[in-house]
Amino acid sequence: MTGTVLAAIDLAHPENHHKILQEAQTMAAQRDASLSVVTVIPDFGMSIVGTYFEEGAEQRALKDAAKTLHEAVTNVLGADADKLIKHVVCHGVAYEQILATADKFDAVLIVMAAHRPEFRDYLLGPNAARVVRHSTCSVLVLRD
Repeated sequence: MTGTVLAAIDLAHPENHHKILQEAQTMAAQRDASLSVVTVIPDFGMSIVGTYFEEGAEQRALKDAAKTLHEAVTNVLGADADKLIKHVVCHGVAYEQILATADKFDAVLIVMAAHRPEFRDYLLGPNAARVVRHSTCSVLVLRD
């Protein structure tokens, strides 16, 4: 097995899970690579926003995200595939965590979805664009 294909899943957009996971699985098989999935939840514990949440809310959110990530993989690829896949739940800035996870697992490819850009995206840059610009491996961006 050579390298890892990393599927970046946004749990807030389940309509994209099927195409991301199937494409990532196909690409991993073609490259004789392992498959890992990552999802990122916002880091609300380190900002002023975090003071509005009760203690332990962030840990519960991470635990719930891990459960939902396993369910997404099982629903699309099956329970047997889910057992073989590395699941990573991060919190922080999405593109930063995706890139860090790709580096950690020596990813040869990142597979992720992107929405159609709006005007504000041309000024700020969506997560997919930032991953593409800063990644040290290839990135496959799937459109809606």
